[in-house]
Amino acid sequence: MLPHQQRVVDEKNELDTKAKALSNFIGLNPVFADIDAEEQERLKEQCEIMWEYSEILGKRIAAFAK
Repeated sequence: MLPHQQRVVDEKNELDTKAKALSNFIGLNPVFADIDAEEQERLKEQCEIMWEYSEILGKRIAAFAK
């Protein structure tokens, strides 16, 4: 794997870790319910976009093998 490709793999791994932590906070942490409704929506939107970004990185990684 070329260095720039490895950076994409590393970026995806780091992003997935952060997105998973945010997903768990939203879905499992009772503190989330105490957050202002508008901030809850922003966090949900952020989480959704993080997973979309991860999906794009995954497609880029898959294309490395072609």
